[in-house]
Amino acid sequence: QLQLVESGGGLVQPGGSLRLSCAASGSFASINTMAWYRQAPGKQRELVAGITSDGSTNYADSVKGRFTISRDNGKNTVYLQMNSLKPEDTAVYYCYVKIRRAFVLYDYWGQGTQVTVSS
Repeated sequence: QLQLVESGGGLVQPGGSLRLSCAASGSFASINTMAWYRQAPGKQRELVAGITSDGSTNYADSVKGRFTISRDNGKNTVYLQMNSLKPEDTAVYYCYVKIRRAFVLYDYWGQGTQVTVSS
């Protein structure tokens, strides 16, 4: 099995910053893609940013230039640095990982962490 532990959410004023972390632990051969998704009330879950095992990244247009995704392969951890936060960034943020175990790929989701941007 795999456990994903997220941290770093909270309440921040517009223009502020937060850093989310998601650490993976358990049984797996390797971690392929790591990503952050978010879901605001009444909206569908959307991809915020993703990073592959070789460090290639992609971002939603709405966060480009403000958010940065990174990973520490030694710690099996993915980070999301969020700067210049806006009220529309308010959502539950979910960590996602795709792992390889015994030649099979599996998808796992974190429990979600609330990010609220408000004055």
